Amino acid sequence: MCLGIPMQIRSIDGLLARCEAKGVEREVNLLMLEHEDLTVGDYVVLHLGYALNKVSAEEAAAAWEIYDQMLAAEAALPQGHPLA
Repeated sequence: MCLGIPMQIRSIDGLLARCEAKGVEREVNLLMLEHEDLTVGDYVVLHLGYALNKVSAEEAAAAWEIYDQMLAAEAALPQGHPLA
């Protein structure tokens, strides 16, 4: 399964951005959104180093709430479980 991760843009240099989510920073390629009006503070969905689309802060927060629930469920699995 592949998941797109929402991240907030911290800086932009041409078609590269420095983005952050949950204390993790990544360099993100903005080529696929080159015609989008992106600014520092915007949220983008990241997959394999590329920003795929711009999302609202509310959409990013909702996605992270779901991801946090998934991580909590995984952490609650007993040791040795095939999904753990």
